[in-house]
Amino acid sequence: MAFPLPDVPSIAVLPFVNMSNDPKHEFLCDGMTEDIITALSKVPRLFVIARNSTLTYKGKPVKVKQVSEELGVRYVLEGSLQRSSDRLRINAQLIDATTGNHLWAERYDREMKDIFAIQDEITMKIVASFLQLTEGELRHVRSRHPSNLQAYLKLLEGIGYNNAARFSDAMKSFEEALSLDPNFASTYVWIAWTHMWNVWFGPSATRNQSLEKAFQFAEKAKALDDRSFGGPAALGHAYLLKRDYDKALAEGKLATELAPNSSLAASHLGWTLRSVGRYEEAMKEYERALRLDPLNTGYTVTQIGTTYLMMRMPTQWFESGVSEGFGFLNGRFLFGR
Repeated sequence: MAFPLPDVPSIAVLPFVNMSNDPKHEFLCDGMTEDIITALSKVPRLFVIARNSTLTYKGKPVKVKQVSEELGVRYVLEGSLQRSSDRLRINAQLIDATTGNHLWAERYDREMKDIFAIQDEITMKIVASFLQLTEGELRHVRSRHPSNLQAYLKLLEGIGYNNAARFSDAMKSFEEALSLDPNFASTYVWIAWTHMWNVWFGPSATRNQSLEKAFQFAEKAKALDDRSFGGPAALGHAYLLKRDYDKALAEGKLATELAPNSSLAASHLGWTLRSVGRYEEAMKEYERALRLDPLNTGYTVTQIGTTYLMMRMPTQWFESGVSEGFGFLNGRFLFGR
């Protein structure tokens, strides 16, 4: 094991495999994977590996034992998705990777409109394998889904563009998704983050306007879905960019409470804590983010190295490895200013 197993049930959700002939259905597989991980990340009595780490196995033949050893988890979910016209066939199986035993395996043959119900069923079946949740905990875990399936597909399209740094294409897709369903919180979250990219790296003439828009969309996301960490996480970072540190801390802490297994929420709270000089607390959040996302270390290691630099600990800064990639981020991005 690269890491000791956590004291609570630990799981990695591998990317769902696209069994369709159409490569455009890849985004459906990615969306299924991300939605299940996001829902599981809300359960404090589970340990859930972040999507960015499990995504490294996408398209590769890999054994669950290898995944278990590299990520330090006991359980692995494998799945596949096949779409034909308006029909879906989804297979999922939960495996104890330390023994090779299957806890369960299910096949779902449904209509395309049932995709959200299938996601919820898989999520709840995973949770029920380990825990008995209260009614309040169950309500918290259940995701809120868009009322319009095409809006969801447009959102997934935009996320793909956003992850490829094609921000203008991403924004176009997000705006189309919003026009199809103006009440889906996740769309507002992604638009807020896209505006913040312009605050970080866009022309100085548009930064204030972009930050104002980021606030508007993050606040709307939070108002629409009070069970999701996405709104508070985006809103907290917007407050950080504004240097309103008290509100940034409050929103950042709320995000980690809503999704205790979110590496993103942990790393952004660490950034805020570092900005107010609470370095030791920031390090704990960064270390937690690293454990949740062990194969996607570049961003978090950069933040750890920067924290050492601000603590005037240059030896640790070099040992963290941040010096090797220091040039790809400017000071404003690193220090939250």
